Amino acid sequence: MEREAQIDIPPQFRPLFRSSPVLDLIGPLYCRGEGLGLVIGLRAQAKHCNARGTVHGGILATVADVALGYTMAFSSTPPANLVTATLTLDFAGTAKIGDWLEAHVDVQKKGSRLSFANCYIAVNEQRIVRASAVFLVAGQLDANASSRGDG
Repeated sequence: MEREAQIDIPPQFRPLFRSSPVLDLIGPLYCRGEGLGLVIGLRAQAKHCNARGTVHGGILATVADVALGYTMAFSSTPPANLVTATLTLDFAGTAKIGDWLEAHVDVQKKGSRLSFANCYIAVNEQRIVRASAVFLVAGQLDANASSRGDG
């Protein structure tokens, strides 16, 4: 059996506390902080890249959606159950195999029906993606959802 290469992760990051089948497929994802200070990280691998050797826009969109949604949901107790209503991305740069990507979120407004946030994905502190999202607030997450990986 072939061993996976050890992925170099910054020491302050840990495996993401919640997953799903699609995140298991594209991951591993990592995080540091919590609530409004949550940062999502990903070490770009060949499986994340397009034919040009850069990280595919769909991977970047997924990372942004996860960072935005998890930051918003887990910044309240109990966590909010959010559904992405819109997700808009602007690509201002690229990432390649080996790059460490970090997604930082700025919450604009947390409402009772809709919530709004912005996200920047950076490589070496250079922003390569700007994303914004609107989420429908659909209640609260089941108390066991974070450990089950629902969502």
